[in-house]
Amino acid sequence: MAKTHSDIGLIGLAVMGQNLALNIADHGFRISVYNRTTEKTDKFVAENPSTPGGLFGAKTLPEFVQSLAKPRKMVILVQAGKATDAVIDGLVPLLEKGDIIIDGGNALWTDTIRREKVLREKGLRFIGSGVSGGEEGARFGPSLMPGGEFAAWLQLKPIWEAIAAKVDAKTGKPIMGATPGHPVSGGVPCTTYIGENGAGHYVKMVHNGIEYGDMQMICEAYALMQGLLGLKPAEMGAIFSDWNTGILDSFLIEITADILKQKDPMTKKKAFVDVVLDTAGQKGTGKWTSTNALDMGVPAPTVAEAVFARCISAIKDERVAASKILKGPKRKYRGSKKALIAAIHDALYCSKICSYAQGFQLMRAAQTEFNWKLNFGEIAQIFRGGCIIRAAFLQKITEAYARNPNLANLLLDPYFNKTVKQAQENWRHVVSLAAECGVASPTFSSALAYYDSYRSARLPANLLQAQRDYFGAHTYERVDQPRGKFFHIDWPEASRPQIEA
Repeated sequence: MAKTHSDIGLIGLAVMGQNLALNIADHGFRISVYNRTTEKTDKFVAENPSTPGGLFGAKTLPEFVQSLAKPRKMVILVQAGKATDAVIDGLVPLLEKGDIIIDGGNALWTDTIRREKVLREKGLRFIGSGVSGGEEGARFGPSLMPGGEFAAWLQLKPIWEAIAAKVDAKTGKPIMGATPGHPVSGGVPCTTYIGENGAGHYVKMVHNGIEYGDMQMICEAYALMQGLLGLKPAEMGAIFSDWNTGILDSFLIEITADILKQKDPMTKKKAFVDVVLDTAGQKGTGKWTSTNALDMGVPAPTVAEAVFARCISAIKDERVAASKILKGPKRKYRGSKKALIAAIHDALYCSKICSYAQGFQLMRAAQTEFNWKLNFGEIAQIFRGGCIIRAAFLQKITEAYARNPNLANLLLDPYFNKTVKQAQENWRHVVSLAAECGVASPTFSSALAYYDSYRSARLPANLLQAQRDYFGAHTYERVDQPRGKFFHIDWPEASRPQIEA
């Protein structure tokens, strides 16, 4: 018997919206779709006449709302910010108590907290869900990170679990092979309830910050192989393919290998990567992660360095001019090629561990700040498939939190502790060699500095505190007195800086 109402609706038929709608329909759910431009809705429905669940194209918002089964569930996939607020404002007068709005965009988590509170006061329910995996993920299985009222999540859960990416229950590896109309079956879905109000979008933001770090680290490994060993892109592609069979097995390593092996389609001869301009764009989520880390006083230098690396890449003309004036060292690497490649591999893996440690520490602080209850093992699990940072490595994080749910830092887990201990000599060698030869390695270097700082029982901040007390009477604590007890020295007036009135 044909359904008279849709199981769920979706507003916003850009590429992500279209792909997510088709994913939902492929799993047997009837879905209503709406776009501000009616022609786009009509075209989309006409081009997809026989999905298993069925598509209904609504021409107006009232028609869209009335086409949905109660309690109504509707996904918004429009530009974050004012556009999302405008869609919500248009929906609210048409909805009834208990209806559920799901924001699947890259929203700032504080906006999600605000929206959830306002809608709850109106008797409506709001879910902010991170959606990771790009266009391909949306179509065949993304990683989904929903936050909001738990009862609302239970209404959405059957659909979200059906359309999410799937991983093998034993190995944690993604189950691939979905095609239009034929989704994969079995496996563990890469979605779980994250927490209240903005928790889902917050975790998605941190995911994106970690993604910035991963991408920059890979770029630094590429730069070192190119700058110190003079390897050609195809040679490096083969190395990344080899790395993808071991502990660095990940989506980003896999696509890096493909990119480095790709010939330029225009010249037919040059390596594609060699004709790409070295200026990187960004949409802001990495900056959000770094800003939030600063706001909460959580050390996340590797993500910040990855953001700054994109910023410095953007001043291309300035860098070209500077390259003609500023000179670096002339030292060349003369050692073993095989040994250096192995060392770069270890530096990449150790830096990656530190970057993820920072990301999970940030989430740990956020749950206290925003009164959430986050399950870090489950968060690592849902990152294993569908999302951009999906990697075999995430299974190790899941196992770490299974061993100790209250783990303060990933570096303290026996597996990660042992791994860094065994590989840090290579890591240090690569960072020092990069500095000696003038190859920028901001994330490798910052990750190592983070590791060395975190493992230090005593840092030079004692001198810093003395400086603050000297010039600003900010007080200091003593090693021979209880924590929280503050002191001040009356420094000689003559030696203080004289401030003019």
